[in-house]
Parts: sequence; structure tokens; C-alpha cells
Amino acid sequence: MQEINSKTYLFESAPLGRACASLAVPTVFSSLVTVLYNLADTLFVSMLGDSVQNSAVTLAAPVMLAFNAVNNLFGVGASSLMSRSLGCKDFDTVAKSSAFGFYCSLFCGLIFSALCLAFRSPLLTLLGTDGSTRAATDAYMFWTVYCGAAPAILNVVMAYLVRAEGSALHASIGTMAGCLLNVALDPVFIMPWGLGMGAAGAGLATFISNCAACCYFFILLAAKRGKTYVCVDIRKLSFERRIVGAVCGVGIPASIQNILNVTGMTILNNLTRPFGPDAIAAMGICQKLAQLPMYTALGTSQGVMPLVSYNYSSGDYPRMKGGVRVTLTASLALQIAVTALFCLFPAFFVRLFMRDNAAVVEYGSRFLVGFSLAQPFMCVDFMAVSVFQAVGLGRNSLIFAVLRKIVFEIPALLLLNRLFPLYGLAYAQLVAEVVLAGIAAAVLARLFRRLGQGKGGGIPAQ
Repeated sequence: MQEINSKTYLFESAPLGRACASLAVPTVFSSLVTVLYNLADTLFVSMLGDSVQNSAVTLAAPVMLAFNAVNNLFGVGASSLMSRSLGCKDFDTVAKSSAFGFYCSLFCGLIFSALCLAFRSPLLTLLGTDGSTRAATDAYMFWTVYCGAAPAILNVVMAYLVRAEGSALHASIGTMAGCLLNVALDPVFIMPWGLGMGAAGAGLATFISNCAACCYFFILLAAKRGKTYVCVDIRKLSFERRIVGAVCGVGIPASIQNILNVTGMTILNNLTRPFGPDAIAAMGICQKLAQLPMYTALGTSQGVMPLVSYNYSSGDYPRMKGGVRVTLTASLALQIAVTALFCLFPAFFVRLFMRDNAAVVEYGSRFLVGFSLAQPFMCVDFMAVSVFQAVGLGRNSLIFAVLRKIVFEIPALLLLNRLFPLYGLAYAQLVAEVVLAGIAAAVLARLFRRLGQGKGGGIPAQ
């Protein structure tokens, strides 16, 4: 049990900077590799010089993002309960919550595929496809969604479960291995000198890589049997009210947050559609470029969640608050640096993906500035939501999700598109995140003051 003891040391006694880095850095690298493989799909499809094929990847993105609704329901929910249970040494709940997260995510992934396949025609219409983009979008979704939803969801949830006990490096290796395989397979399946499948080839590469990542986690758990708290034994699957309630109390708000993200992206794509395939392709490229700083912020905040959960549950509030401060400071500095690069050289980054299409470069150069300016503010928002999820305040994270999309971003999309057609769309996220960052800072400060007075706010550890 030496490995398990070392994880306890990481949560309880390791120097704070080292502990945060040990948890956050592998998670950030894992998130960045995920972005890179998303960018690889766009890059290699863009090399075909066909904006229709590139638009197919963009139009299917909301469905791919919808996977995160299931990932967060069972990944975030179960991992939060696992870490809090570890903090109060309730190992039976750790095992039951991990088994619950694993089997429910597997079942939901299969149901997700079946529903999308059954309603593929109205779904494609909802996504904003037309006569020119429908076939390519459907071909891409065949592998990524109709066949691939279950492995795509399961490998992310398993990474959450492994990370919950402090094994951030192993969780990241599994995710990164699948992503790197995707990058290696993309050109073979997409390009004319390979299988020449276009967007469908990008989907097939994604499907294979997700299956490979799942295999890694199964092998890892088999090799660490007796040395890990993560349990996928079906005999430990429990629908006890305390397990279901604790997982869903954190997971459902996180899931709704991602459903709202899908809604926002679908509205954005539909508002972009009247301006043609070049505008759609440029919007997709810039959305994926903006994912670089966004996923860095997300990885940083999610990486430190186990430390926050553990120390909240064990009552070590100063260590919990210190971990949040250290992580947020580093994340904010990095976001500002990346934002400066994107704003100073937007055309350079867009040309990496569509060098020979002047219209796409022109659109993209203006879109990217708007998306980039939102990122430093988003990093504060992400950290606040991760703290709420870590301590079991699911309702707070749900309020933030509703504020971000329904109250601020979606109305801003509609208003800015009316005032500044097309180009105003890229600045809606900035409007939402500026307001939310202020609210997040105030709510976190209030929570920390209560904890500093020795009040847990009536938040149960489970």
C-alpha cells in the first residue's frame, strides 16, 4: 500500500506548490493534447482545401461537446465524492462511487449513440447542415457519435476516477496516448495519399484512439489491483440514495453546464451559417484555437480538485484555500500570455489551418481576437466552478452555468450579431466572462471567509 500512502502525503503534507503542480500539470498536458488532436482533425481536413469538409467537423462539434454532459455527470460527480470520501477515510464509499460512475457512464454512452442514430436526420438539421454539408457531417458523426460515443465518454470518466485518488499522471498518460494515436492516424485516414476518407477519416481515427485509451485504463486497473481505490467491480455497483444523491448533486449541475455549452455552440453555428462555408470554417478554426488557453485553464482547475475536495472534507481549510490561490495565480498568468500572442498575431495562427483561402484567414483573424480576450476572465470562472464541484456545492456551479449561457452569452450572441453582423458573434463570450469573473471572485471570497471562521457552510462531505 506504499503507493496509496504516497497519495495521502500528496494531499496532506507535500509542499503546496509541489502538490498543486503534481496534480495540475499532468491534467493540463492531458487537456492540451486533447486540444491538439481536435486541432489535428481540423488541420488535416483543412489540407484538403475543401471548406465543406472542414465545415463538417465544425458543425458536428456540438454533439461531441455533448459527450461532456455525461462525462461531467458521472466523471466530475463520482470523482468529487471519491476525493471527499478519501478525506474522511470512508473507503467503502470510494469503491461504490467509482463503480457507480463507471457503469452509469458506459450505459449512457450506449444510449447516447442509439438516440443520435435513431434521430440522425432531425439532429443534422438542428446542427445547421444544409445540402452541401449534410453528407460530410453525417459521415464524420458515423464514427465519432453513432459508433464512438461509449468509448469517448468512458475513457474520460475513467481518467476522472483515476485522478480522484491523486494519480493525475496515470490519468493523463491514458488520455494523451489516445490523443497522440489520433494525431498519428489522422493523415493516414484523411489525406488522398492515404485512405482519402476526408472528414469521415478524422472520425474513424478518433474512434480508434478512444478505444485504445479505454484499453489503457483497463490494463492500468488490472496491473494496480490491490493498490488503487478505483473500483469497477460490478458487485460494488450501488444505487444507495447517499451515493446517487452525492454523485448527482455535483454531476447534474456540471452536466447541465455542458448541455448549455452545446446549446450556445449550436446557436453560434446557426447564426454563422448564412454567411457561408468560409465563415463557418473560420469560426470552427478559431473556436479550436481558443480551446488551447481554455483547456489549459480547465485542466488547471480540474487538476487541483482532488486536493480541494480532500482537504475540505478533512477540515484543513488553510491548505485548501492555499491550493486554490497558487493554482489560480499560475493559471491567470499563463492565460494573459497566450491571449497576448493570439491578439498580436491572429492571422498567423489562422493561416496554419487555411493558408490558401484568403476569406477564411480574413474572417478568422477578426474572430480569434474576440475569442481570445475572454480567456483570462474564463480562468477565474473555471476555478470557482471547480471549487464548488470539489466541495459538493453543485447548486452554485449550476447557477454559474445558467448565468453564463442563458443570462449573458446567448442574449449577447443575438444582440451583437444584430449590431455587428457576424463579427460581433466572437465577442459574446467576452461579455459573459467579464461579468462572471467578478461574480466568481466575490463568491469565492465569501466562501473562504466562512471557512476561515471554521464554518463549513453546512456542506456535507458526502
